Amino acid sequence: MSKRLLNKVAIITGGARGIGKATAQKMLEEGAHIAIWDVDQRAGKKSVSTWTDAGYNCRFYKVNTVDFDTVMKATKQVMEDFGQIDILINNAGITRDASMKKMTHEQWQQVLDVNLTGVFNCTKAVSPLMVEQCSGRIINASSIVGIKGNFGQTNYVASKAGIIGMTKTWAKEFGRYNVTVNAIAPGFIETEMVQTIPQHLKDIMVANTPLGRMGSVDDIANGYVFLASEEASFITGIVLNINGGLG
Repeated sequence: MSKRLLNKVAIITGGARGIGKATAQKMLEEGAHIAIWDVDQRAGKKSVSTWTDAGYNCRFYKVNTVDFDTVMKATKQVMEDFGQIDILINNAGITRDASMKKMTHEQWQQVLDVNLTGVFNCTKAVSPLMVEQCSGRIINASSIVGIKGNFGQTNYVASKAGIIGMTKTWAKEFGRYNVTVNAIAPGFIETEMVQTIPQHLKDIMVANTPLGRMGSVDDIANGYVFLASEEASFITGIVLNINGGLG
């Protein structure tokens, strides 16, 4: 079976764990070379060590995407290490949940800095290289709550709704250079972030999902791989909803 991402170089932010890690695994299996950007150096290096031992080509870079200078330096280093950048997965994100009444300015700003400004920074750094080579895939992590809203997540919802707007704008700006820009909006996915939610609330999530289960990290990783592949070469500016039918 042919590998869909053979010799493509992908940067995956937040790739040390969860959906980002699962995406890296699948992209490596599809023949890609991977640069993991994450603030969790321990988890990132552990994952990369496992993959390199298995014969895959991947490296870890400690990157706080909020810091544009760090992002630019990491972009330059990836180019030196791999020689090209074909795919950017803007996956890194955080939550700081509270109702509007209780949410602090710090909680608001922290989430917007990572989830929105971080995506801007990475795309600002990498997109000129894709434009120059007249090819590239940029895929951003939105969320079902960015479309529907969610109680107690003013900051997170605002960031994920903003991602959709940026995605559609960049698709228009970069299309002429053969660079596609899409977003994925996961539903309720079984991640470490979701494990902190009380069981009775998770039961409600599952009951409201037509497929009757929470999604797995592999479900989202499969979407990233598809949008990064040649199979999706005429798809840009979309939000791929992977949510088990949760409308």
